[in-house]
Amino acid sequence: MQLYVFLIITILLIVKPTVNALFLKGLGADSLAFGYLLIAATAIVTSYFYNQAVRRYSLRRIMVSSLVFFALAFVFLAVLYKLNAIGAIALYIFYVISGIFAVLTTSQFWLLANMVFNAREAKRLFGFIGSGAIAGGIFGGYLTTILVPYIGNGNMLLIAALFIISCIPLLSLIYKKGYVSRASISESSNHSLGDSAYKLLLKSRHLTYLALIIGLGVIVAKLVDFQFSDFAARSIPDADQLASFFGFWFSTFNLVSLGIQLFLTNRVVEKLGVNSSLLILPLGIALGSLLFLTFPELWVLIIIKGIDGSFKQSVNKAATELAMVPVSLEIKNRTKSFIDVVVDSVATGIAGCLLIFVIKGLSLPSNYVTVIIIFLILVWIVGIFRVRDSYFKSFRQSLKEAVEVTEGVPRRKRKSPLELGKRILSNGNPLQIVEYLNHLNKRNAKILKQKIIPLLNHVDDAVKIAAINQLYHYPEGTALEAVRDMVHLKDDEVVYAAMNYLILHTSLNDSRIFDSYLNHSSDYIAHAALLCLAKEARNNQQIASRYNLELRIELWLAELELPDSDHRPEELSFLLESIGYAQMPQFYSFISANFNNRNPHIVSHAIIAAGISRAPQFIDALIDFLTVKQYRKDAIAALIAYGESISEILLAREAEKLLKNNAKKYIPAVIQTFETQASVRVLLRLLQSRDNLIRRASAKSLHKLKGKNPKLNYFPKTVFRLLLQYTFEYRDIVSSRKVIKSNFNAKAYDRLPEDDQTELLQAREGLLEVLDRQLSLRIETIFQLLAVYYSRKDLDVAYKGFVSTDRDTRANAIEFLDNILSPKLKHSLLPLLELAIIEDVDVYQEILEDDISFNKALIKLIEVGDGNLRLPVIYLIQFLGDTSFLPLLAELKITAKNRDVRSFASLALKKLQPALLDTTTGTSLGS
Repeated sequence: MQLYVFLIITILLIVKPTVNALFLKGLGADSLAFGYLLIAATAIVTSYFYNQAVRRYSLRRIMVSSLVFFALAFVFLAVLYKLNAIGAIALYIFYVISGIFAVLTTSQFWLLANMVFNAREAKRLFGFIGSGAIAGGIFGGYLTTILVPYIGNGNMLLIAALFIISCIPLLSLIYKKGYVSRASISESSNHSLGDSAYKLLLKSRHLTYLALIIGLGVIVAKLVDFQFSDFAARSIPDADQLASFFGFWFSTFNLVSLGIQLFLTNRVVEKLGVNSSLLILPLGIALGSLLFLTFPELWVLIIIKGIDGSFKQSVNKAATELAMVPVSLEIKNRTKSFIDVVVDSVATGIAGCLLIFVIKGLSLPSNYVTVIIIFLILVWIVGIFRVRDSYFKSFRQSLKEAVEVTEGVPRRKRKSPLELGKRILSNGNPLQIVEYLNHLNKRNAKILKQKIIPLLNHVDDAVKIAAINQLYHYPEGTALEAVRDMVHLKDDEVVYAAMNYLILHTSLNDSRIFDSYLNHSSDYIAHAALLCLAKEARNNQQIASRYNLELRIELWLAELELPDSDHRPEELSFLLESIGYAQMPQFYSFISANFNNRNPHIVSHAIIAAGISRAPQFIDALIDFLTVKQYRKDAIAALIAYGESISEILLAREAEKLLKNNAKKYIPAVIQTFETQASVRVLLRLLQSRDNLIRRASAKSLHKLKGKNPKLNYFPKTVFRLLLQYTFEYRDIVSSRKVIKSNFNAKAYDRLPEDDQTELLQAREGLLEVLDRQLSLRIETIFQLLAVYYSRKDLDVAYKGFVSTDRDTRANAIEFLDNILSPKLKHSLLPLLELAIIEDVDVYQEILEDDISFNKALIKLIEVGDGNLRLPVIYLIQFLGDTSFLPLLAELKITAKNRDVRSFASLALKKLQPALLDTTTGTSLGS
């Protein structure tokens, strides 16, 4: 790739001085403006045919055809020159051809580079590849300067044609070696492929602004070039000497540009970012132009032209190409050549018009061109600030589309929630209907009333219950008869839901309902009525006394103790919840006893009843239920029922180390639901835990909380400090993993018994697996916290891109982060994220402090790891036979807060102490 662009720019620096010298000598500097207009007109006409070719043929075929055409054109010009048959028309034709060659071939090359390299590779390699272009400019310019006096302009054009032909086999080699078809086609782009390049340009705000600043840059460059050429032509009358002058300075500018490219470009772009780097060129030309207004001399124009020639091909070129990264390859393939050729040429034409109608038309001296340049630069700078905003939005959108394509998400026309709801309520299965109704908001429930009311007669009882729950959104007494009929159905949950609605949302008097139902002959109705009574009595002790709630519960419990008692699980569930609502401590033992019931349904309702009661005596039992997957959801809901005060209680349990390890990670889910400032503080305190699972759960809950209530104070300084801490720990684990994986010498442990050697190898493999899981969890935690510190929307897109299965999408996600993160986080985190994509030796060397030993790596993991990481490390240590670990193990045996860590350390000590005795004995015998 570097050699290819070297040849292209070498050709350009042979052709451009040669053709310019012939043009200026034959037609004069005044004709440059008409040449600019011809280039613009030709580019507009040929762009139509070029776009048709792009639709029908591959980029490779188009590039080869273009190279052949330009080679033949320059051979023909050389023949005309030798025959002294070049007239005014020929000069204009070949001036246009050389202008089109300059923009088209370089545009095609950078488009090819975008196909070969992803965003992160481009940022690292475009500077290196671009140095080939600058080197080509130096070589071509000096080659022209040296050879023209000896062989003449005609033979230089033949050399240029020979170089062009040599590019064709090199292009084939690039296609053979490079992964050219890397980028995947997004369906959103496909819908736009029928549009012309011009329409695609207008549809994208980012491309529109990018085309604007590129066009303004071209206009300014042409005006600068006009002044430079005009002054030079008047100072140097001989054509060959003028060509030599141009060749020398063009090469010198490229030499300066090469220095900038090698030593400054990457640093500037990395430090300032893509968008701020675009400001350097216009600001430099503006300062030079102000100097020219004071000293209107050729040496000042050389400085201005030098700024344009040096920064344009180094910092500005790299920043411009990187600004195109967010654009999908399909749209880029259609629009980049349009921007580089048509926009460039139209801008050249505009420059010509300015010279013809403003400078020449008003008979102004050429010094007035500088005033126009300064005005255009002001507009150019405004455009760059527009690009800054559109670049970020475009990058986010392209990354989102790439993630959808990678995950196979079809991009269909999205239906409105109401249309989707109507379809589900009419034709969905019971599970879909219940799920939709349970998440329906009040506004949509009212709109869908005509679809919901008929569901009261649905054959599925769960659907009936979900439909009853929506009736609370409607005027009092809605569907009263239908609900009253449901009281007599043979399903406990339906009967309870119907009765609860009759009590809470009708004009019926409570006493009428309870008088009718509490002593009903049907157990379904009587038990549902008792549960409703207990629920009402929670806030109304008078109704509890009136209907003897305590006595009714005692009678129901006594009935259960009868020898021949046979009750359905649903009845016991209702009794448990009734006790919970009644909040009568004398019955709480019944709830505790059913925590151990054999029927999971009853256990679940015992957990729910404990939460309803809010009795402190149940808290520890509910925390223990968090460890059982079957009851976890109910346990979380029960703890939430205690109210916000449970947050401090849970935090105190954590501080006292009373929580089980496998219960800790579910605590944040409880705290998050209260959505208050206190919830944020508790979650931040949990984030300071050593346990990686608690950290991830707390970060996840904090992330969800910010999505629901972004106005809370999330203490950004604390979050930033935690991010740095987690990043440094991640770095230590990465470096230790690298040492454990690469620097392990099995032969060094040949002295160990065979069984220990086998255990050692297995322990090492097990540790590596644990490290991989830990790194994955820690990365997720870091991204969740980043979403709290920065924009939640942006970081969610970045994380989905990072975990994508497509390598290029992951690389683009890292590049997207590069535009978001602060310098401190960027420097420490991005290299680590790149390692997650590919294990790069250079990146390892960047993040590693030293080349640490195998033992030091294990000690580092003990220092930064939680209990889940320490255990496999200690298990591995006990088979190393290395007594230098004894002090560390002895300390862990006493000071480790994790019981399992203390136990493992004790076992490892017992294993290594005999080895210490053997070592001591061996030393004694040897001495």
